[in-house]
Amino acid sequence: MADDHIRYDILAQEALRGVMRKVLAEVARTGLPGNHHFFITFLTGAPGVRVSSRLRERYPEQMTIVIQFQYWDLKVTDTGFEVGLSFSDVPEKLEIPFSAVRGFYDPSVNFELEFDVRTDGAAAEEPAAQASPEPLTIVSEKKPKAEKKAAAEPEKKPAAADAATKGADVVSLDAFRKK
Repeated sequence: MADDHIRYDILAQEALRGVMRKVLAEVARTGLPGNHHFFITFLTGAPGVRVSSRLRERYPEQMTIVIQFQYWDLKVTDTGFEVGLSFSDVPEKLEIPFSAVRGFYDPSVNFELEFDVRTDGAAAEEPAAQASPEPLTIVSEKKPKAEKKAAAEPEKKPAAADAATKGADVVSLDAFRKK
């Protein structure tokens, strides 16, 4: 196989991060339209990530936040975003560079982006950015199905998945699709 001197994998990831940047910038400007909401998974130890020591202790590797009902001060720049969220009724400000984001998922329209996050600056061996509807995978915070359904209720759902255990699993939703 020929060497990719152009690095299409990096170019594709940058372009898809631009999609996420544009969506978040529009939401910061006008609010969430319709039923749209986002699950954003990022590496807590990636360069430029700013979270409280309390959250970093609880999520030493990665965490998933939800931008839906209870968020504030969403600000988007060319390199990242910051947002206010509540974790167990404690308000927190998070600053997340786009380069730290591993996943962006909008379940209202079944849209997902996955990214290869480089923490050591090394080049990825294979392209990881994708926008494919099949099979759909999301990051699950290890909640039982009944608890996940209850979490979708506006009055019961926290702004971020703070009831989760450390770590996360990638779960295929194919088993839950109507056949």
